[in-house]
Amino acid sequence: MMYRKPHKDYSTPRQKRKAPISWLRGLFLGALGVGLCVVVFGILAALGFYLQLERSLPSVKSLKEYRPAIVSSMYAADGSLIGEFYNERRSLVPLEAMPAHLIEAFIAAEDTRFFEHPGLDAIGIARAMLKNVRAGEMVQGGSTITQQVAKALLLTPERTWTRKFKEGILAYRIDHYLTKDETLHIYLNQVYLGEGAYGVEAAAQTYFGKHVRDLSLAESALLAGLPQAPSRYSPLRHYNQARERQQYVLQQMVTQQYITSQESQEALNERISFSNPKRWTLKQMNYFIEQARREVEARYGHEALYTQGLQIYTTLDPRAQELAEKALDRGLRELDKRHGYRGAHQSIAQSKWRDFAKNLAQHNRNLAEGNVAEALITGFDSKSKSFQLDLGTAKAQLPVSAASWAGGRGTAFRPGDAIMVRLVKLAEKQKPPGPWLVSLEQEPEVQGALLTINHRTGAVLCMVGGRSFEESQFNRAVQAIRQPGSSFKPFVYSAALDRGYTPASVLEDSPISFGDHSLQGRWTPANYDNRFWGPILLRSALVHSRNVVTVRLLQAIGVNYVRDYARNMGISSALTPTLSLALGASGVTMWDMVTAYSVFAEQGERIEPYMIEKILDRNGQILEEHRMRRAGVLSPETAFIMTNIMQGVIEEGTGRRARKLGRPAAGKTGTSNDIKDAWFMGYTPSVLTGVWVGYDDVDISLGKGETGGHAACPIWLYFMEDYLRDTPVEQFEVPSGITFAKLRTRGASSTDDPENAKMVTAAFRKDQLPGMPDPSRVPKEPAAGDESLEDGGAADDETTQAAPDRSPPAALDSKPAPQERRSTTRPDDASASFFKSNLF
Repeated sequence: MMYRKPHKDYSTPRQKRKAPISWLRGLFLGALGVGLCVVVFGILAALGFYLQLERSLPSVKSLKEYRPAIVSSMYAADGSLIGEFYNERRSLVPLEAMPAHLIEAFIAAEDTRFFEHPGLDAIGIARAMLKNVRAGEMVQGGSTITQQVAKALLLTPERTWTRKFKEGILAYRIDHYLTKDETLHIYLNQVYLGEGAYGVEAAAQTYFGKHVRDLSLAESALLAGLPQAPSRYSPLRHYNQARERQQYVLQQMVTQQYITSQESQEALNERISFSNPKRWTLKQMNYFIEQARREVEARYGHEALYTQGLQIYTTLDPRAQELAEKALDRGLRELDKRHGYRGAHQSIAQSKWRDFAKNLAQHNRNLAEGNVAEALITGFDSKSKSFQLDLGTAKAQLPVSAASWAGGRGTAFRPGDAIMVRLVKLAEKQKPPGPWLVSLEQEPEVQGALLTINHRTGAVLCMVGGRSFEESQFNRAVQAIRQPGSSFKPFVYSAALDRGYTPASVLEDSPISFGDHSLQGRWTPANYDNRFWGPILLRSALVHSRNVVTVRLLQAIGVNYVRDYARNMGISSALTPTLSLALGASGVTMWDMVTAYSVFAEQGERIEPYMIEKILDRNGQILEEHRMRRAGVLSPETAFIMTNIMQGVIEEGTGRRARKLGRPAAGKTGTSNDIKDAWFMGYTPSVLTGVWVGYDDVDISLGKGETGGHAACPIWLYFMEDYLRDTPVEQFEVPSGITFAKLRTRGASSTDDPENAKMVTAAFRKDQLPGMPDPSRVPKEPAAGDESLEDGGAADDETTQAAPDRSPPAALDSKPAPQERRSTTRPDDASASFFKSNLF
């Protein structure tokens, strides 16, 4: 208010006289003095309060370098977004990337005098109070946009008069330190707009599935109405309230002359399409994304990953990931069904059917052919011989014939039983949809893992660490340490090749027993089929996974040598130095097995698998970029001979189910003690895939006959068939030092002609063709100096009966120092129990 001087009448001259001092005058002067004191003290108190606040106020200079917490994004190899990591879901965009009508909508809704006031707006506060009183509710806030910036970035959120005073002071300072555009840039990127979205870009993506630059006037007005109450005015939750708020914003824009009445009406008439907000829940995550996230967090820390807007580019092939998940699910369900139906997982009382159906409707919103869903049995139709089911959102029919695999339990259902079914097809195409035809399913209890890499580059194409990431985030492709069984044997045979053996070397498949005075018993390894084949070629021994031959071979070349050999190929877990190593008694990870097998696939070069191609910071600067590292581990000739032998595993051996792939491939099956683990490791000239199947409880067996060839190999085949479909057929590259010769797969030598022998073409080094002196024949008696077979523990080729179940003593290096007696190492319990059954 302008100050006005009081009017004085000078027409009548004042007579000079001495006024008597009255008690009224004294009272007046006293009151005036007290008032002046109060004012002075008030001013001093206010000044003190201000000075105290000023000392505790944060500096506004930090706003000049506005760097809010923003989303870190993860991308697949094809550039598609596969994950976001954030504390606040925000994407920073410059003011010039926002449409003018969006900016004007927020100013009209939140602060009409933004360009006029100095950070605080007394007129705006009074106007807001009047409007709110008239409306009977909060329709307009009194805080300016500048005050909201101060509150969001510089102050704590408590509601006190002290904070309000601080907010006002800071708003004034901000307005003098930043330009209006800088303040708007901060506000529009910082403001919370509901559904987990911070800033207008994240909100545009959340509500409309588009960038902020593409928003229409109607969409912008909807967003501008959200800051007042993001939940109450959310168009996804309360559409009518959101529309009313949108109308208010548009009317404000007309009043402020940002738009015309006609433009406002056109915006109100616009039909807006909303998108489903992308929420990165467990359902959207998978084992690959989580493992890549862990790697980034380990390198850069939690704070950087969740606030600094890292751009993470991975090797994931989304198509491969989808096919891998389907292949594993299919294989585990088939295995589970082979062991029978466990019955309905719960029974619902009829009085609770309606509530149960409502819950089903929440879970069964998107019914599609091939999906597995939960259903409630409501009756049985004797005419069609089918159970009547309620899916919550639709009805279904389960023919008795579609539950035949379950035997008697598949026909013993009662109304109220809750079961799992697979949607086969709609019985009738009509509106509303007719009943679904379904088949009986059950959720497997067995687990599995699948890991695929491009072995030429090491890029991990897909990773499935379990049956369901939503149920269990334990990654069995990386974290589980399990016995590999016979899938470890290729390391033994490869080591033998580097010790001078050839595919035509003659080994002995006959009973053998090992003993030690400390064991008070003997250990007699056996083959899976409990038979012995006598003299056998090295190639045939691996193709047919002969256990006893492999134990003899490991004894001949030395356990320590093979242990170090496997480590050099990529096995990083601890390997127990006992003869049990020949049969895969020491636990390994799938990741290590894939790494080691890639050496065979890449002609002797080890290429470390990797998941992250590059990482950029929030400004697009490269923080790291993958550089392929190769390490020569084997000679190309040794690696190719192993590939050639493992091609035989698929063509004629334990991996015969994989022949259906119809293209060159090599691989090896593996089954651990008591059939607790089933493996198949296999590769083509371009892709390597490992599969493991087993229970998390290591004491549970997969069941009779569930070997690597029966439980794991089909999963490998399902995936590889689908993934390689319509791709060119490739051949394994042959090194220059390799030649080929014909071999008979049975018999004591390559020249024998036993009954039913089969001729195969085998790979050899050019200097090791069959018929040349063979330096590798296994001795009938163990090498001298092996303490484990001394003192009454001599090898006994005549033993046909297994002695008491005992683990073997530690096997020794094949080159012991002369006259040096070596101590033995007693194996751990896992190795000791390993030999209690035959391995495959």
